[in-house]
Amino acid sequence: MEELQEIQELQQGGVCVDSDSSSESCESDASAAAALLLNSGSKFLLNAMSAEEYRTVYWPKLERAVELLLTQSPMEHISISYEQIYSHVYKCVCQQHSELLYNDLMWKITSHLEQVSAELQASPPEHLIENFNLALTRYTAALHCIVPVFIYMNKFYIEAKLNRDLRDDLMKLFSDHVAEKHVATLLPLLKKAHSMPFQVNPSTMESVVKGLYSLRPDWVPLAPALFSRFIPQINPPALESQLPFYAAQDQKLQMELSQNGFSRGDQSRKRASEES
Repeated sequence: MEELQEIQELQQGGVCVDSDSSSESCESDASAAAALLLNSGSKFLLNAMSAEEYRTVYWPKLERAVELLLTQSPMEHISISYEQIYSHVYKCVCQQHSELLYNDLMWKITSHLEQVSAELQASPPEHLIENFNLALTRYTAALHCIVPVFIYMNKFYIEAKLNRDLRDDLMKLFSDHVAEKHVATLLPLLKKAHSMPFQVNPSTMESVVKGLYSLRPDWVPLAPALFSRFIPQINPPALESQLPFYAAQDQKLQMELSQNGFSRGDQSRKRASEES
């Protein structure tokens, strides 16, 4: 049957569904789940599923699993039966409930992101950059597990009928419901932090700026100098006529560093105040 042939292809391709955020254990768990589905696929297709059964039996289990994946901390180990999640998704798709499943998943994740956005709204300005970075990091980590276990829905509904991709849709949800609501506050804070070295951890700065760029490249014109510090080749090629401008920018940066206690040419990065 076509469905079982596709499961074989998915099994060969490997699917990431880890319980400890490890990509190695991800592929192994998913391959095992796909193999079990391959052996029991005919039984799934023989047992019809009504819309009521989907609503009362299958979706509640999937919703709980998605909630756990969305709220776990990056280093937290959670106990989830990925075989069961994968098999439930597989059966829902085979029983023609793909549209219901997709809409419910979008609703669930949208509700979660609205709560995340509200928490960021209540965050003090001095903590917003780090809190936004944590929210984006946790969300993308959750997608590493959510997208693979819904891969059958992605292949037969989102890609085949909507001509889109599940991960792209889920990242757009974060952009629309979280990032877009806070970018007007984030960018001035990022520019201020960038002008004061080490006010914010450099890796956090880089993560947030690159994250915003990946979500919406059209945000670059809002802070071109900031984005160009972290995104290579984002600016047009330099022109000879602009060399004086670049020299002035370099002098400005050197002055800012000097005012913040960093002497030019000091490779040890010791503050000038420490020498006195």
